[in-house]
Amino acid sequence: MRLRTGVKGFDDLVAGGIPRGFMVAVVGEPGTGKSIFSIHFAWQGVMDGQKVIYVTTEESRESIIAQAQQFGLRFEKAIENKRMIIIDALLKDKSDRWNMIELTIEELLSKIIEAKKELGYGDARVVIDSMSAFWLDKPAMARKYSYLVKRVLNKWNMTIIATSQYAISTSFGFGFGIEHVADGIIRFKKIVKGWELKRFVIVEKMRQTPHSLRVHEVEIRDREGMVVKGPVSMSKEEVVLPEKVVEGVKRGILRKSLEETLMEG
Repeated sequence: MRLRTGVKGFDDLVAGGIPRGFMVAVVGEPGTGKSIFSIHFAWQGVMDGQKVIYVTTEESRESIIAQAQQFGLRFEKAIENKRMIIIDALLKDKSDRWNMIELTIEELLSKIIEAKKELGYGDARVVIDSMSAFWLDKPAMARKYSYLVKRVLNKWNMTIIATSQYAISTSFGFGFGIEHVADGIIRFKKIVKGWELKRFVIVEKMRQTPHSLRVHEVEIRDREGMVVKGPVSMSKEEVVLPEKVVEGVKRGILRKSLEETLMEG
């Protein structure tokens, strides 16, 4: 069974949708469209009769609802009808049952499971936007945390979209590991071309899926949201990092790999 994403044109890139029960990493720099993709995925779950749990770590619940409303997606109605719960990990209001007070993996999993019990029986879609927030001060733990989330939530019949932030300067992830654990990787990228901001998406990995290997342009349209346009040709300069940056990234990988080994030992 495959789950539709709700993003116009995207499901054609992944043979009709994301396989049920997968954990998919949606990665990219700030402003590339990760949260909007996640909002569409969540709303399509509501439309398809599934339970939806949305965890927001970098924006408030109200901000997510307002973004969805901009595209005609009525999150507040879904919440009223007990089809969706948005867990707010930003404001830390102890009086709000669906706020996280501590930004830990243990509390994240506890809140998601509590929300699933509240929503009741049936398959669920989970969005964690973003996972990077849980390891910003300890990036060597990214793989361990990602594996724990996948292992625990898989037992609850959940399909997970987990966003991960990439650095603007290197396009490299904050924390090494979620890409290895995830069943799929959807990468967003942005460039300025001809004094105009362009956004792109590529499916780098999707297990059990004959997915597209091409870069596609995406647009974010008012009152419509994200739309995937046709495949594009990109120059080497647009997709390859400068040599000095690549060398710096390699050194970073070696250093953090050592950190990870020491922490797991």
